[in-house]
Amino acid sequence: MTTTAVVTTEISKPNRPVIILAGALLVSGVLFINTDVSGQKSALYVIGAALGFVLYHASFGFTAGWRSMVVEHRGAGIRAQMVMLAVATAVFLPVIAAGDVFGQPVIGAIAPVGLSVLVGAAVFGFGMQLGNGCASGTLYTVGGGSARMVITLVFFIIGSVIGSAQLPWWFNTPNIGSVALVNTLGVAGTIAAQMGIFAAIVLATIIIERKRHGNISEFAPAPTPRIPLAQRLLKGPWPLIWGALGLALLNVATLMISGHPWTISFGFALWGAKALSAVGFDMTTVEFWTWPYPARALAGSLFAEDTSIMNFGIIVGAAIAAGLSGKFGAVRKIPLRSFVAAAIGGILMGYGARLAFGCNVGAFFSGIASGSLHGWLWLVAGFTGSYVGIKARPWFGLSGRSQQSD
Repeated sequence: MTTTAVVTTEISKPNRPVIILAGALLVSGVLFINTDVSGQKSALYVIGAALGFVLYHASFGFTAGWRSMVVEHRGAGIRAQMVMLAVATAVFLPVIAAGDVFGQPVIGAIAPVGLSVLVGAAVFGFGMQLGNGCASGTLYTVGGGSARMVITLVFFIIGSVIGSAQLPWWFNTPNIGSVALVNTLGVAGTIAAQMGIFAAIVLATIIIERKRHGNISEFAPAPTPRIPLAQRLLKGPWPLIWGALGLALLNVATLMISGHPWTISFGFALWGAKALSAVGFDMTTVEFWTWPYPARALAGSLFAEDTSIMNFGIIVGAAIAAGLSGKFGAVRKIPLRSFVAAAIGGILMGYGARLAFGCNVGAFFSGIASGSLHGWLWLVAGFTGSYVGIKARPWFGLSGRSQQSD
């Protein structure tokens, strides 16, 4: 493995107003949620904030990691994803098989395998290259002050609502039902099989990268500033491996506290449905919102649904990280073609995530870590759609390279 050049760089001064505001939102949010909803929900809000902090400082995303592999034949991002999946898998599967942890019932992210996932994941993959961020990437860059990603988020929400309205039709398209690999291979067999696939993917990226460049990139950011560890932890940037481990462990924490793995995209659908209800649309007439869980979420507070509250936390945590790093609001100018790409990408991601029973987090990350076959189908279809999306980026004046992490 090659060594990334280490240079001394000027560290940006913290943005104190952003830190104070985001910190106040974090503290007041914890107090409000703990009092108005429950201590469990406030804990999930804090975990969400921690996820946003990790995502921002590690610039950890799926969009740029996949684009880097396709365009530049650099595989550090994908290798980091495989480390994340391996750690989560090793913990998830025994815990899910046990059925509870410390008295908390737990379930995995298991969903049907069929045409809906195949189409939805491909549409999502295409959209995330135009939107310039996946579900988690959209949230943490919004928290970091990116005006363009606010556009992506708004249209992601719109696409999610449309997808939720049409999901009942897609739910009846050909599928083989939910397939949990542990039911066939057992816990140990599933862990071994998935670890083998992760290793094979890592090896493939190394071979491709060495063939193109004669070396492989490390997990560390480049250039890497010479700064003390404590300062690096607070201000970043973090090596990708820190992000991989942090996200895996925080997903484990989510599983143990909420009883289910980390998900994102349902929260967007809920935000959109709540907004439409507020302006007079009767969302209770839409079939999806009559199903038990969506109906309860629609009737309740935005701060009472796990995914919604964690999404708020991610934005706040990323804002704190951006403020500490002094880089809040790095992306402001939005050319027309870039605006159009963000809007199209957002709608496609929102729609695709509903069809695929989740996004890059809920279906890919949490699905695979849960041993669900639909997570693996999502990876194949999502990467395929992403490949096509990468080829479409120049039409919208977007770079084909991966300078921006998400």
